[in-house]
Amino acid sequence: MVESIKIAQKAPMKHMRHFMAELGLDEENFEFYGKYTGKIRLNVLEKFRDKPNGKLILVTAMTPTPSGEGKTLTSIGLSQGIQKVGHKALVALREPSLGPVFGIKGGAAGGGFSQVIPMEKINLHFNGDIHAVGTAHNLLAAMLDNHIFKGNELNIDVTQPLWNRAMDMNDRALRQIVVGLGGPVNGIPRESGFVITAASEIMAILALATSRTDLKKRLGDIIVGYTKEGQEVQARDIGADEAMAMVLNEAIMPNLVQTLEHVPALIHAGPFANIAHGTSSIIANRIGLKLADFVITEAGFGADLGAEKFFDIVCRTSDIWPSAVVIVATTKALKYHGGVSVEEAKMAGIHQEALKEGFKNLKAHVQNMKKFKVPVIVAVNRYEDDDSDEIQMINEFCEELGVECAAHEAFMKGGDGAIELAKKTIKIAGANPHPAKVTLYNNNQTIVSKVKTVASEIYGATDIYFEKKALKNLTRFTELGYEHLPICVAKTQSSFSDNPGMRGAPKGFTLTVTDVQLSAGAGFLVIICGNMMLMPGLPKLPAAVNMEVDEDGVISGLF
Repeated sequence: MVESIKIAQKAPMKHMRHFMAELGLDEENFEFYGKYTGKIRLNVLEKFRDKPNGKLILVTAMTPTPSGEGKTLTSIGLSQGIQKVGHKALVALREPSLGPVFGIKGGAAGGGFSQVIPMEKINLHFNGDIHAVGTAHNLLAAMLDNHIFKGNELNIDVTQPLWNRAMDMNDRALRQIVVGLGGPVNGIPRESGFVITAASEIMAILALATSRTDLKKRLGDIIVGYTKEGQEVQARDIGADEAMAMVLNEAIMPNLVQTLEHVPALIHAGPFANIAHGTSSIIANRIGLKLADFVITEAGFGADLGAEKFFDIVCRTSDIWPSAVVIVATTKALKYHGGVSVEEAKMAGIHQEALKEGFKNLKAHVQNMKKFKVPVIVAVNRYEDDDSDEIQMINEFCEELGVECAAHEAFMKGGDGAIELAKKTIKIAGANPHPAKVTLYNNNQTIVSKVKTVASEIYGATDIYFEKKALKNLTRFTELGYEHLPICVAKTQSSFSDNPGMRGAPKGFTLTVTDVQLSAGAGFLVIICGNMMLMPGLPKLPAAVNMEVDEDGVISGLF
């Protein structure tokens, strides 16, 4: 990891003007944020309106493990491999959240010779986007509390859940709080709480908005509370929508940076896949498809979360569809899902029975992606000490499944280490010139039916159980006319089930729905399963304790 940081910090970067020339952007299409990063203005979509789109490649993964599978690394490495074989490539990624950066994961910019740079800027305060989302979220909270304090003309019921607050940090102490204490001048005392900014509905809105007009409409649609008569109160009702859109005026434009091999990278929006829908913005992907032959876009966590939501929420909203899906796997992850410990899974050449048992997890993800009628390739993120026989076992298993497979060494060799993966991905994408527009369920199904469909078809559950709170909210949202919205399941990323301890591909379990929440602005219903928290906590030893910055401003420990 230390070497990974040194590679990023010493890498030569090309000026943004190089990429402007390469992508056909002029001064009217680009906003400089220094020499090595900037924002693409939305007018570029009009400029290239008549230009045919490139092909979209969706990168997802088998169920995550504590070691990490290198999904972002693979996305970047694949883009560099595609460039190496002579095609114009672009990678579209989500913005890192400071919570995970300082928590368990550390930085989120790839690694080794497959990174996006400038790495430090991308991981810390990147062009102010996440801060803008948090500010817009908290502006709405402040205006809501002020409305209640100044007479509550809308007759908002303060005993029911109201719009909370957001902060881009893991802080479990803020999950449930009381605001308005200290006397009448400080507001109306009531219960409230914080979510991490990546879990804010506004982050999901930023990622799903297709224009500034659409952004403003979605912001206005946000439900901030309910009247005492049971009617929803929206952000536009308290006059907050235009001001929030103003705060997000720069944030709606995708950020342009580069990989170590100077492939252009659009990094924009950062909704978590275990809470929200987990992909980069529709705007970034649409712009990318006008600028490149191949756009590699990443969906968060395993294919049961980010990829399912990409098809059922993002594609349904935007009418963009991937021509191929890449599922990232590692020998370590397969062994872990085969039942051995994290440390045992790292041992090359042994525990091969666990590797074979772990194939069940990979198989389930492959079969799930095939349900969307899209060609699949398994990308094996190969580590330096991996056993060749085990890599061959994975190849043979994928052959049995009827899908392509390619091991890559993008960490150690950059684009040169991903050429086979690039060639095979280009081939299967080229064989799918008109992607089928398949979703798992219809919006006109009932909420319960949608949940049952995802639970059984994707997770492998045989039953679902709605707790009392979930049933109450489900009934309310149906009565208010929101039953037609797609669903966004919030559950653990560590298992197909809602129990993080159930590895592999469990069957015959009951999915427990503990709550149902409405994100009317984002345009989906959040189905909360198990003990899912919208504000994470820090581990016993946060990644932050190993980070430092020297007198020259050189940062270390960010990975």
